[in-house]
Amino acid sequence: MLVQVRKGDSLWYYSQLFSVPLEMIEDANKEGKCEHLPVGSTVKIPAYRKVTVDFQPGDTLWTIAASRKLHVDSLYLLNPHLQNVPQIEIGVPVQVPVRIESKLIYGKKKYCYETMMKDIKRLEEIYPFIKTEIIGHSVLGRAIPHIKIGNGQKHIHINGSFHANEWITTAIIMTFINDLLLSLTNKTSLRGLYMYPFYNEVTLSFVPMVNPDGVDLVLHGADASYKKQVVAINGGSEDFTGWKANIRGVDLNNQYPANWDIEKERKIPKAPAFRDYPGNAPLTEPEAIIMEELANREQFDMVLAFHTQGEELYWGYEGCEPTESEALAKEFELVSSYKAVRYVDSHAGYKDWFIQKYKKPGFTIELGKGVNPLPLSQFDEIYVKSLGIFLASMYI
Repeated sequence: MLVQVRKGDSLWYYSQLFSVPLEMIEDANKEGKCEHLPVGSTVKIPAYRKVTVDFQPGDTLWTIAASRKLHVDSLYLLNPHLQNVPQIEIGVPVQVPVRIESKLIYGKKKYCYETMMKDIKRLEEIYPFIKTEIIGHSVLGRAIPHIKIGNGQKHIHINGSFHANEWITTAIIMTFINDLLLSLTNKTSLRGLYMYPFYNEVTLSFVPMVNPDGVDLVLHGADASYKKQVVAINGGSEDFTGWKANIRGVDLNNQYPANWDIEKERKIPKAPAFRDYPGNAPLTEPEAIIMEELANREQFDMVLAFHTQGEELYWGYEGCEPTESEALAKEFELVSSYKAVRYVDSHAGYKDWFIQKYKKPGFTIELGKGVNPLPLSQFDEIYVKSLGIFLASMYI
């Protein structure tokens, strides 16, 4: 919500007027200062939108404010033309600030790339303190967004949909982001844990959909421009529900230089396939390169790669994992009921590479149980269990 600055206003005053944490108003208005805001300039107020109501018989600005639990000055701020009006006429429109207290995102649906991008735009509009950027593009040119929330020293990265038919992980991540923002701005708790203190302790990084081309192929089928190629890769079938790879038939989670040669040798597909083909060399695919560059730039303290399925979490890689990984894995196991597994016979994954290179905690979280793509009937149970992992990564 935009407001126009008056003489004497400050970001601190707005934080008191609207009961929004000052840090979030400052982050939404990086160019602004707590004092000496230019009169007439605009300031973004997070977690609010404006609605227009018509002045009714018996109304005053005081009664409108009282009925909506607002400070009357918030109405004068949005309606400066009414400041010195002795009697407001019936029917005159009045702008009223409305706090956002319910979800903007409905994740329990087939969650494609377009849906994600629209939801990110809606979150940016209501919560302008979140930081978003485009970190690169997929093979088909889709922009891959990166979202950051918080200003803390501890940097945690979470990603989803490395594999195309695991798109439910994007819906789970986006739902958590929405719940986190609601909790931060309304100073409420998630599972009894207040999120506001974490805003200055943790910086959360999200890439909700690493493989947008593949996700849309699974959900919407092939576009005519590349249909011939993907049908050939898919063995002549136009049923793409089993597709894990990117649009060129390379498994993005087999693309990392962590014993890639071993994985290349033993994987059955020796050419582009709907799953498991690791490519001709490590890091040949733009989506995999983007994620490597992001980790190198951001120097994360921990990464969580969300996949499906199996209700397990993998936390080790060839003894390169740090000591604290075991305690983290036990806590994740406790809060989610997912089984913590130290080693699996697998190489060249994003988590493997991160642990090997940085000697920091990295986890592959296998959400849900069944056959991919998991049905939406599992969404609620998966979210309940993964929420514990999201929260534990912050408080441990």
